[in-house]
Amino acid sequence: MGRNFVLAVAAAALAATSACGSPQAARGGGAKVATLASPAAEPSASAAAQRPRERLDTTPEEFEAMMGPFRKCLKGRGYDELDAKKAADKVTSGTEAGPGQQKLDEAFRVCEAQYYPLPPWEKDPANPEARDFAVAVVKCLKKKGVKLVEVGSDGLSYSLGGEHNDSRSISMGMDLAPECEREVAAAR
Repeated sequence: MGRNFVLAVAAAALAATSACGSPQAARGGGAKVATLASPAAEPSASAAAQRPRERLDTTPEEFEAMMGPFRKCLKGRGYDELDAKKAADKVTSGTEAGPGQQKLDEAFRVCEAQYYPLPPWEKDPANPEARDFAVAVVKCLKKKGVKLVEVGSDGLSYSLGGEHNDSRSISMGMDLAPECEREVAAAR
């Protein structure tokens, strides 16, 4: 095994690798070569229809754009957002739902589950660290002088009762909350 053998192996390897990019290989002709890579997975319908997710810094314009598929879904079922809002109001008020209401409720549930934007991950109840995030935001707000803010079951909660009935503090808390959210998120 001399130099000629090494040159022959190198030539064979070069020919094999250059055949991979040849027009014949691109047309499907030529030898198949085994690889260690798995074939790429086909995108599934659920991945294509994944709900959008808000960010802490989502602008109103971006949110409106995210709502497009949800609105389109409702419209495709014969409803609009105003109908959906009326349905939600009836559910929260405990009003008895008639057959038309049940159809609207079902359309809303289907469209919401597929297209309504998810909350920012930091605020998503599915995130096991969401409560920790909210606690850190409350600490930030209190450092900035906001009174009677606490972590509620679905995010921040501002109290209006008691001796600290301070609407100015509540307003200040609502104004400062996005800033504190960004500060806490940046620190993590």
